[in-house]
Order: sequence, then structure tokens, then C-alpha cells
Amino acid sequence: MVDFGEILTNIGDFGFFQQMFVPVDWGIDTIREYGLNETTGGQHGWVYYSTLYEATIVTDFDLVCERANMAGAVQTVFMGGKFIGSLIFGPAAESFGRRRTTLLPVVLLLIFVAVSGLSPNFYGYLVSQFIVGSAYGGYKINAVVLATEWMGINKRSLPSCLSQLFGALGQCAIACLVYGIRDWRTAQYVLAGAQAFVFIYIWWIPESARWLLGHGRNFEANELICKVAAINKKHIPENLLLKITGNQEVQSGGIKTLFSSTVLVKYFFIISFTWFSLNLGYYCLILNVGNFGLSIFLVQFLFGITEVPAHLLCILVLKFVGRRKSLISILLTAGCVCLFTLVFAEDNAVVVTSLVTTGKLFLNWGSSICMIYIQELFPTSVRQTAVGLGFTVCRVAGFLSPLLNMLAIYRHSIPIVFFSSLIVISGALVLLLPETSTIELPDSTDEAEDNRNITTSKSANDSNMAENSSTKSTKF
Repeated sequence: MVDFGEILTNIGDFGFFQQMFVPVDWGIDTIREYGLNETTGGQHGWVYYSTLYEATIVTDFDLVCERANMAGAVQTVFMGGKFIGSLIFGPAAESFGRRRTTLLPVVLLLIFVAVSGLSPNFYGYLVSQFIVGSAYGGYKINAVVLATEWMGINKRSLPSCLSQLFGALGQCAIACLVYGIRDWRTAQYVLAGAQAFVFIYIWWIPESARWLLGHGRNFEANELICKVAAINKKHIPENLLLKITGNQEVQSGGIKTLFSSTVLVKYFFIISFTWFSLNLGYYCLILNVGNFGLSIFLVQFLFGITEVPAHLLCILVLKFVGRRKSLISILLTAGCVCLFTLVFAEDNAVVVTSLVTTGKLFLNWGSSICMIYIQELFPTSVRQTAVGLGFTVCRVAGFLSPLLNMLAIYRHSIPIVFFSSLIVISGALVLLLPETSTIELPDSTDEAEDNRNITTSKSANDSNMAENSSTKSTKF
């Protein structure tokens, strides 16, 4: 799913601060002698330059003059919604299930994307954007985790990478949409129509069998596993399935369980810091999309289309190289590319845009690996909580990125040097994480802690033996 709230904010919501002299009943000689020094805002409305856009939230809600700074509040409110959505829907999935906490955000998205286009005033628009952000944050993390828990070892990177891939295609689609439809309300209705397709098919997704087993709902898990095996034309011995599901214990989870293990705390700190650094750099770049000297539509399209091959390559690289080596190399590359932009003058639009687009590509690639990595490091009982809290940390980076960009008024290199340094530091910290590409998803804290002692080669052999002999029917 594409982050349409951010993109529509980036494309076309610009306000300006202008003043006019206060009218006086003076003659021309008096005005020349004493001057007109007192200014005020517009008193008779505004006439907008509509060559680029037919209507935006700026023109419809008059976000100019003393209200010009309110246009920037939209981005902050949307990011705040994603922060709250990640904080609520992530941990909630541990108690209420992956499926329910995926369906509810879809319903909210459909309703409030349309409501945004119907907003009668700016404050109604802010409320709807906050709810859209919350729903988007909840849907993204729960949908990806739900898909991952149904995947086998060799295809476990697909949900995260394909999610990012279609997000990139969505950026391209929205750039084209706004280029063709210059009215923001009409664009919102088109997006609501696209969301309706998701609303139609999403009801057929199954609950995570891992979550069901962890909560003692063995019969439901049994039915789902048999159904999936039938679809994939695989045979599972009935006695083996009953034996495994019958021995499953109910796993308690949540924030308390996550922070009760020093190993899990270490994993969470490293992967969260890495994710934070990547997102800080990512948002610092995309929030400057209109400042690179080229067409805002072209830059937005390039930002999306250049990510497509990266995510396709990500699937292959992760399969053959693994998580840790891939993430370290991408972090170092991203940091160096972003720093390299400082070599060229700001008015060299083509070169700077090319480097920024390349840097954003690697930042997004690294975020995809972090999304996969965080799911594989933590057990089923706290996986959704860890992912939700990880996304929450990312939203903090989104909040801080506009503030970091403001430091560019003192020296334009400050934001780039700061977030690039964090990215390089996080690359060194990733060395402390275990490789997880050939290890089954852990179902308990003990399994997650034991994974750090398992060598890659041993894990690969064990996994192949398990798949060939079908001795672990609960591993998908």
C-alpha cells in the first residue's frame, strides 16, 4: 500500500506569507512625505495562481499569510496518526489476532480517505488525515506480519519486499494521478475508489496459524493448515498434525515479555536504531522533494520508479547473501551516497537529484530488510509488539526530520551529515545481530535466544531436512 497521505502533501500544498499596506485616506503628497509603514494581511480575499494546480488545500482553505504555516501541519498530523496507529494496532494484534487488526484499518482507510475529500474546513481535513494515518500505520505492519507468518523459509522476504515494491509503484501512480487531476478533492475520491478494491478482497485472508497455536486454538489452526496444504497440493499425516498441535502451549506475550529478555532488548535496540536512522534520512530527503530544481511531478515519479528494481534485487540478494551482510553493505552505501551529495553545488539540479534518488533507493532498501529482520528476530508471542514498537520509533524519525531540515538555514550540510553519520553507526551495530535467513521463525523466547548460537550452515541443513521429511508441519 502506498503512503498516499505523504505524497499528496508533498505534491501541491504550498502556502505563502504576504502582506499589504493598510489603506489610508491620505493624499499622494502626504503619503510621499510620511510613507505607508503599517502592513496587514489580505482584507478582501485572495486570487490564486492556478497554472500548476486547479485546487489544493491551500486554495480551498486559504492557507496563506498568517495561516501559511498550517499547510505544514498536515504532514505532522499525518505522521502523528501513523505513530498512534503503530503504537495501538501493533501490540493489539497479540491479543486480538493478526486478521482482525488488519481488517479494521482497511475499513477506516476506505471511509476516511473519502471523508478527507468531503472536508468542509481545514480542521475537519486534519482530523480525517490523522485517522487515515493511524489506519495506514496499523494496516501496513499487521498485513506484512500476517503474510510473513504463512511463508516458508525460502520465501519469507517476499511479503516485506513486495509491500515496498507496490508502495513504490503507488508513488508513481499518484504522481501521474495528480499530474492528470489537478484538483485534490477529485484525487481523494479516486484513491478511495482504489481502496474499495482492497476492502472487497481483504475479508478472505486467513488468520495466522502461528498466532492460533500460540493462543491454544489448535482446532482452528488445524483446519487452516489442512486447507493451505490442500491448496498447495501437499499431504500432511493426520497423526503428525494432531501430535504437534496438541503439544502446543499458550504463549504469553506483549511489551513486558519483550523487555524481560536481555537478548531481545539488545536485538530491539539495534534494529530500532537502524530503522530510525534510515527513516530519518528518508524523510529528510522526500520532504525536500520540491527543492531539487526539477519538476515536482518528475522527481516524485523518479523517487518511485527507481525503487522498483531495488526491491526486486532485494529478494534475490537476501536469498543468497543473507540479512546481516546485506543490511550492513546497504547502510554503508546509503550513508556514503548521501554524503557525496555535498560535493556538488546546490544549483546543480540534475546531479543532486540523481544522487538523492539513489540515496533514497538504498534507504528504502534498508528499511525493507529491517522489516524482514525484526520479524525473524522475535518470537511469535511478541513479534507483532516488536514490529509495532519498531514502526513507532520510525514515526519519531518522521516527526524529527522537518526539525532536522530546519537546521539547513545555518548550513545546508548539517541534516545530511547528521543522518548519514547515524546510518553508518547503525551499520556497525548490525554486526551484533545473528543471521536469520535460514532459521525458522521462533515461536518462543527461548527459541529466539537460542538462534544466536545456531550457525548458518547448520540451520540450512536442518531446514532442508525438515522440509523434505515434513517433520515440522506447523512451520510455514
